[in-house]
Order: sequence, then C-alpha cells, then structure tokens
Amino acid sequence: MDLTQIANPSFLKKLDKEQMMELAKEIRKFLIHNLSTTGGHIGPNLGVVELTIALHKLFDSPQDKIIWDVGHQAYVHKILTGRAGQFDTLRQYKGLCGFPKMSESAHDVWETGHSSTSLSAAMGMAAARDMVGGSNYVIPVIGDGALTGGMALEALNHIGHLKTNMIVILNDNEMSIAPNVGALHAILGKLRTAGKYNSAKDELEYILKRIPAVGGKVAAAAERVKDSLKYLLVSGVFFEELGFTYLGPIDGHDFTDLERNIQYAKKMEGPVLLHVITKKGKGYRPAENDKIGTWHGTGPYKIETGDFVKSATNAPSWSGLVSETVRKIARDDKRVAAITPAMPVGSKLESFAAEFPERFFDVGIAEQHAATMAAGLATQGMKPFLAIYSTFLQRAYDQVLHDITRQKLNVFIGIDRAGLVGADGETHQGVFDIAFLRHMPNIVIMMPKDENEGQHMVRTALSYDDGPIAMRYPRGNGLGVVMDEKLKTIPIGTWEVLREGTDGTILTFGTTIPMAIEAAETLSRKGIDVKVVNARFIKPLDTDMLDEIFKDGKPIVTVEEAVLAGGFGSAVLEYAHDVSMEHISISRLGIPDEYIEHGSVDRLLEEIDLTCENVVRTMEKAVAKTNVAREIV
Repeated sequence: MDLTQIANPSFLKKLDKEQMMELAKEIRKFLIHNLSTTGGHIGPNLGVVELTIALHKLFDSPQDKIIWDVGHQAYVHKILTGRAGQFDTLRQYKGLCGFPKMSESAHDVWETGHSSTSLSAAMGMAAARDMVGGSNYVIPVIGDGALTGGMALEALNHIGHLKTNMIVILNDNEMSIAPNVGALHAILGKLRTAGKYNSAKDELEYILKRIPAVGGKVAAAAERVKDSLKYLLVSGVFFEELGFTYLGPIDGHDFTDLERNIQYAKKMEGPVLLHVITKKGKGYRPAENDKIGTWHGTGPYKIETGDFVKSATNAPSWSGLVSETVRKIARDDKRVAAITPAMPVGSKLESFAAEFPERFFDVGIAEQHAATMAAGLATQGMKPFLAIYSTFLQRAYDQVLHDITRQKLNVFIGIDRAGLVGADGETHQGVFDIAFLRHMPNIVIMMPKDENEGQHMVRTALSYDDGPIAMRYPRGNGLGVVMDEKLKTIPIGTWEVLREGTDGTILTFGTTIPMAIEAAETLSRKGIDVKVVNARFIKPLDTDMLDEIFKDGKPIVTVEEAVLAGGFGSAVLEYAHDVSMEHISISRLGIPDEYIEHGSVDRLLEEIDLTCENVVRTMEKAVAKTNVAREIV
C-alpha cells in the first residue's frame, strides 16, 4: 500500500484483520526507513502502530477527539490522517512537526510536547461537549510514564469524581524516555501480570444468573462479592477506586483484543480506562532491545546495524561534561546528590547513578516534586544537583520560587538544553528560563563560554553556600577547548573581557560569544573597534564593569539566545536606568516575542536575525548615531 496516498482515516472502516496487519507492517517499514534519515521518536511510534490503527478504525476523528499525551508518538496518527508524503521534512525547517500541530490537520485536536497534559485537556473537551449536549467520544492516550506527572493524577481524580464519559487509553510500555520508576509503576506491573479481571468478573455474573429461580437475586446480592473478587484477581485497584471502569490488560498489538475492548468501552457510561500493553520499538530489533531509552528519540541511523550517524566532533557533550564534573566533585564531597525528573540518559547521569546509587534520584516525570525534594535535601546540609531541561524547568516555576529561592537554599540547578534546541520545536526551545528566573530574589544565574569555563562553574556552584545557583548549558557538544586539570571557583557576578575596544561594547554569554567575536573582527576591518565581554553572570550583573563601560558613553549591544522580554538585555537597561545612564545607547538582540518553531538551530537563528551580520549592522548604526549626537553637542 502506498501510504502517501492516504487522505484520511475513513478507509480503515473497510479493512479486515489481515489487511490491518499488513498495513501495520507497511507503516513500521515506512517509519524505520524515513526516520533513519531525519531522526525522530522512533521507539514510541513503533510501539503504537496497531493501537493507532484501531483507534482510527473504531472512532470518527476529528469529531471524536483523540488526544496524544506528549505527542511524540503521533507519527502513525499523522500517516493515517494524510501526512505520509511530508515525512521527508519531519522536524526540519518549515516541515512536518514532530508533535501534533493544529495548523497541520483538523485531526490534531490538542498541541503538546510536554507530558501529562492530555487528561486535563480531555476533561475540558468532555465538559464542553456535555454543556452543549454533544455525543462525541473523547479519547486521551497517555503513557505509563506520563501518568506519574502530578497534573495527570489531578485530572484522574476530577474525571472519576464527576463520572465524566471518557475513554482513557493507558499505553503501557513500561518506559517513558528512561525506565519508569515509582509506586504507580509497580501497581501497573501487578496489573500486567494479573490477567483479565473484567472477563473473570463477567463470567461470575453469567454463572450466577443461570441459577434457576434465585439466580437474579443472587446476582444482585453478589455485587459485594464481585467487589471483593477484584481485590483477589487484581492486586491493585487504583483506577477503579478513582471511579474508572478498568479494562485490561489488553494486548496492544492484537487487533482482536483491541477492538473487543474498545467496542465494550464505547457502550459504557462514565469514565473507562483501557490498560493497553505495548512494546516500545516493536518491529525493529535495536529499538526493541533498548533498555535505557536510547531509541526513544534519535538522530539519523543505519537501518541494517542500528548504528547512529554521529557528528565528527571529539568535544564532550555539555550534558556529559556537567554530570561528569559533578561526579568528580561528589567523590570528595559526600553532600553532593543528583536528582533528575525522568532524564538520566539525556542528562548523562548514568555514571553518577552507578557510582553513587544512594545519592541519585530519578523521580520520574515529576518536575515539581524534583525541585522541592532538592529543597528538602538542602535544608539538611546536602548539596543537591537538580539536572533539568530548560523547557521542563518551566513546569516547576512555583517550586523554584516558593521552596528554593524564598528559603535561600543551596540547590544547584543545571539548566540543560538552554537556548534553541532545533528539531523538537516551540514546545522545547529553552529560551524562557532567564526571564522567569531573573526576577526571583536570592538566585544566581550563569552560563559559560566554553566547556573549560563550564567545569569551573560546576565547581563554583557546588562550593556556593549563599543560596540557589543555576547554570545554563546548551544542547550538543562543546567547542573542543583545552581543559584545565584543576578545578577552581569563579567569583560570583564577575564578567570577563575577551577583546578590548574603544568604540562600543558587545555584552554576551554562552553560545553567542563566537558570534560576537566574529562580529567584532568584521567591525574592526571596517574601522570600528569594539570590546567584547563575556557576561557570564546574568544575575547578578557585574555592575563594576558596567559602571566603567557607561563612563565611556559608547554604545552597547547585548546579544542573548533567549527571549528579550525580561532577559539579560532588559537587566542591563534596568541598571542603566537605576544609575541615571539612560542616555547610553543600548541595543538588544535576542529571541523576539514569538514562539520559535522547529528547524536547525542555524536556520532558526537566521530567521530571527540573531546573526553576526545583524550584530555588525546594529553596532554600526549605534556608533554612527552616537557620533552624530556628539557632533551636535
């Protein structure tokens, strides 16, 4: 079957089981081939092929609302809704998004990129349906990993309390990105091995009703017995106690099992939870055999061997550099502990976990808990390292504000994937953390220019005893600089002059420093001599150096790979106002007031004009304007 000819899912209604099995094979072959070139979330999608086909066969999308939690497993959904022909552009600039996108299709009824949102969204859609007297189905699909997210449990509680008509699909593959952890995961494990509770309950009722004369009465009186039976048959009744009818476990790769249970669920009143067991990476051996989450999301790979196509650089990854430096320090400092919300692989903490298992905590998809747990550790004299992606730190805003910074606790927040991240797009761009952290009292925010300065900043953070300290670091690899053997601390709030100049100053930090150096060299060839400053501490500012720069009266250009609203440039403007230096020309370059979609980082920087050429143009204009003003005076 030519998958690119699919226009919508209606064709599935006519397929029998054998045809659906053949379609599943074609889809897996298509995904394995295409993602070997583009990269993407191959493991999650190979695991939901049959489930997605069954959902689109038995429901009528988009009238019926299929809501994908996280959304990284929606590739099969995209194929069945007419987008197979765009897969060569997956996660590329102006191409097919790697997550559900309303602008792509009416079948994408909810946009997401973070976990645990589907049930709350589904509750809102179901409530809207009920208010207008609608009859469509609402079907959130949530993974067992995402179910550990706090708001997912909040939504389950609300849905069960109101007895809302809804069919929740629990896609249980025993993993999220990394292997799942926690008591809820253990409950699901018991359910997986307990067999078919619902079918046993039905068989009991059938037998009772066949007893002559008194069978009906006995059956009615036996409800309490059946309630007891579920405790005997299933060593975990979590969902039924929340108010859901539990169906399962269901073989997520068996069309007959899927169809029988989905049809049963459609006839029931109130919330129903279908516990579907799937195999992450099914159909591609390297992904199937993955035990740690390597094949959750990948770059390009070789189909025959499963080997990843790696970049040519020998520089360490930023995540690896930071985690390894923390591990080295932890050998001498037993107060150091590491916490991650379900990202031990992405944050490269496997080695730390292996060496210090008693000081490592993977809390699952629970960013809020991770932040407050770190605060709790800090109250007892520990030195917690909270490794968390910038895009996920947003989810713990209140905990950082209320529990960490307000109490001025010594928590080291490693903000991984800070800045533009590229292919994962707008839900994952790490460009907001400066703006939402900078206004919090007591916190220090810093970002290194290279991996050597990065290791010293880790030492600085774990030596700091005056409150929380956050270090931003980007996705990808370092620059390959020479590394010092001995770690040292960097005085808090001090900047570094990288290039002297007399006609103006570029203030920048982190990933945009090479851009600033190149711009200064270009300006020098044009007769404009500018200073370049590594403004490595975003908070507090190096006000001593700023005072000296202000005295010269020369223009300043700030450059940041972060949002301008409330960012580093705003901090410089605020300080200029506070010391009555508003007459100084200060131009800001950074992320504009819009969400940045997916594409390569270089291409995205071009789109928003955060480039060397624009730094040059901006400084040229500022210098010319300043010179004209002086001539007039």
